[in-house]
This record gives sequence, C-alpha cells and structure tokens, in this order.
Amino acid sequence: MTNSYSPISSRIRAEIQAALSPGAVVTDPAELRKYCNDASKLCFSPEMVVCAQSVADVQAVMKLAQRHRFPVTPRGSGSGLAGGCLADQGGLVLSTERLREITLIDPVNGILKAQSGAISQEVKDAAASVGLYYPPDPAGMDLSTIGGNAATDAGGPACVKYGTTRDYILGLEAVLADGQLLETGVQTRKGVVGYDLTNLLIGSEGTLGIITSLWLRLIPRPPAITGMMAVFSDMQSAMRSVTRIMAGGHLPCAIEFLDHRCLSLVGEMLPFGLPGTTPSLLILELDGPGAQIAEEKERINELMEAEGVVALVNAANEQEREEIWAIRRQVSLRIHDYANLYDPEDVAVPLSTIATLVDQLSAYEAEYGVEIFAFGHAGDGNIHLSVTAQDGDRRNQVTAAVKALLAHSLELGGTISGEHGIGLAKRQYLPMEIAPASVALQEEIKALFDPNKILNPGKVFPPAGPTEEEL
Repeated sequence: MTNSYSPISSRIRAEIQAALSPGAVVTDPAELRKYCNDASKLCFSPEMVVCAQSVADVQAVMKLAQRHRFPVTPRGSGSGLAGGCLADQGGLVLSTERLREITLIDPVNGILKAQSGAISQEVKDAAASVGLYYPPDPAGMDLSTIGGNAATDAGGPACVKYGTTRDYILGLEAVLADGQLLETGVQTRKGVVGYDLTNLLIGSEGTLGIITSLWLRLIPRPPAITGMMAVFSDMQSAMRSVTRIMAGGHLPCAIEFLDHRCLSLVGEMLPFGLPGTTPSLLILELDGPGAQIAEEKERINELMEAEGVVALVNAANEQEREEIWAIRRQVSLRIHDYANLYDPEDVAVPLSTIATLVDQLSAYEAEYGVEIFAFGHAGDGNIHLSVTAQDGDRRNQVTAAVKALLAHSLELGGTISGEHGIGLAKRQYLPMEIAPASVALQEEIKALFDPNKILNPGKVFPPAGPTEEEL
C-alpha cells in the first residue's frame, strides 16, 4: 500500500473523543488487545479503538478520518477468517458491536430491521418469536453480527436450499467514507429503481461503506425439521449419494460432509464405528410439513443405501438433531487446537467435482508435507480446506499448498472463496481468479466511494504491482 496516512496524534485523539458519545473510545489495555485479532490468527495493533454507540458516532469518526487522513477499519464481532477487520495499516478500528438493536419486526409484511451489530442468532430468534424464519445460518451464529454477515455475504449450511445473506437483504443504511449516511434498497419484495447499490455494498467487506442497519426479508417458518447422518466407506460413495438425492428432486435444507481426517478428530462423538481408511460422513436436514419430510427422508435413506451407506442415524427428536450438529461444530475447533499452523480456505467447486478434489488431497499432502482437512457444504460445493502443519517453520509449505489448491479449484470451474471473503488473507490470490480489467474497474468503484482510501484500506485488492513470485 503506497498511500500516506496521518498518525493519530494526541491532538487528533482528543478531537475524536470530544466528537463521540461518552464511553465510545476504548482505553482499557485488556479490552484493546481483542481488537488486534480475528479468527484468522493474523494480528495487527490499531492506534485507537472506537465502539460506536450510535450512527452519529460512526459519521463523526468518518468525517474526522476524511479531514485528517487516518485509516478506519470497520469491525463487527471479529469472527471472520480472512483478516478483514484488522488494522494492518494502523489507524482506528471502528466497532459496530454496540449497535445491536432490532428496531422493527413486521410480521404482516415479513420484514425485520436490525442494526448491524445485532448478533445473528438474535435476529433468527426475533423472527421466530413472530412465527417467521430468517434462514441464513453461518458458523458462529451466537457470535457473528448481521452486519459482518452482510459485509461478506455469509452463507452456511442452509444456503443449499435458501441462499446466502444477500438473498434476504431488502435494503440497508451505510455510512460512507465522508461521513454521509446512505440509504439503499426498498422495504418491498420488488423494486428496480436506479442502480442496485444494496447488492454492491453487500460482500464489499467494509471497503465501500460501513453498514449500520439492514432491512431483512423473512419467510414463513417451516412447520417441521428433521436431521440424519450417514457414514460411507469413501468420499466417492458419499458424493454419489448427494448427486442421487438432488437429481431425484429432493432439496434438503442442509447437506454437510466431513472427510476421513475430520472424522479422526471427532470419532469418539459418533454412535458407530468408522469403516476402512478413508470414511466420509454426510449430515442432512429436511424441513417442511411433517408428513412430507417423513416420506422424503425414507426415500433419501433408500438412495443412500443404494450407494452403500455403512451406517445411518435418523434424529428422533430435537436433542438428537442437536447432537448431530455438535459433531459438525466441533470440527473447526479441533482442527484449530490440533495444528500449530493452519490456513482455513473455503473454495467452492461444481458439485460433480467435490469427490475428485477431496480424493486428490493426499497427493498435495505428500508433495508439500502438510495435512489437509476437508469438510463443508456438499449441497452447494463449498469446501472448507484447512491446510495444516505441526511444525511452525513450515509456513512456506502451507502457503505453497494453498496456492496450488486454489489454482486447482479454479481449473475445476470453481472459485477461491465461497463465503469467507478476501480480506487480508487472500488478497494476493485475487488475480488468480479476477482478470486485470475487472480488478481495475473494481478499484475505480472503490476510488469513487473512497477517494482517499481511508475506509478499510489494504483489504480485497492486492498490493500494487504484485509479481508472480508474490502470488
């Protein structure tokens, strides 16, 4: 990054503090430390941290940043995996975590308005309280914020049937780099007036504006839901089952898979033994009218049996359903604890190539001296590849393996990120997927919104003039 920024001097700090609500500036050293990290294991110390108490606080910070030319890094709860909320350019971290009010629930029109710091699970619970449903379910629902989900267009298991966060945002409010408050979108189910600025801001990772509120679309709540899990002797059998299920006209609300390395970390949680040396697990959920999903579950079980399912467990109640999901949730935590080095990637590939990619991982492990754990959303091809090493000195090998896997995912017709975003962690890989003309056009859009490059600088776009060696 070649931009020259102003340090936050004591005079500027005093000016910021005077412009904000009491208590908005974080000064406690222990509190300040948590704003240096996110879930990516990257670490950068900001010069100053502000937890906005109001939208006016966000506007005041951006007006001062524009005047004094210091960088501002927006932050939700810090649960991201790509370093998108870290202040690698110094400056000020602006947290929206205290803007968490759900300001409107309209069950007649199926609309909910929430401030960006509202916790995802709170939004889902608020919808349920009036008999409606907010489907997106990214990992860490009890931690991630709805604004952070919008900034990365987060997905989750339910997106196979219901889509991603983007599909449920009707409109939003965002503070621009100059402090201006922008309102976009509609409060109706349809609207085609002007350019779609809502969808431009969604997924922009805080580089175009700081989202402060969202108008969300709610849908009728499914009357029933049931879960099951099935173990296969290999990934090919599991993926053939997924193909059979979806080709047969069934659309589960979740189809997750775990490979044999993941199962080696959670094996004691399973109610059955694991077959062979490379077993694979599918977790499926169905929702809808009770009688309909009971019939559908029976048919899906038959399809999996035709592909040689070794063991099959159907959840008889909500507790058993939760026990199945507990296995899935433990995977990331155990990989994190297991490896001294790990790089969590989230490629997406066509459904027909999931098994091919996973079967080839052992060759990458042998070539680069790493261990690769594969799990994720079998229903939409979004594979989480955790590339790990026990030796802390093998960072170069981990990075080389990641680059090779991303390149191979692109060769298979995929993308380098399905839901985590680019942030800092993947910005050097952006030119692998996005053509120079497209990158240049996107940088022009960024310059239009933020000509002084003060809003979340250093994210998404690679440093100027990356060489092939840097990639």
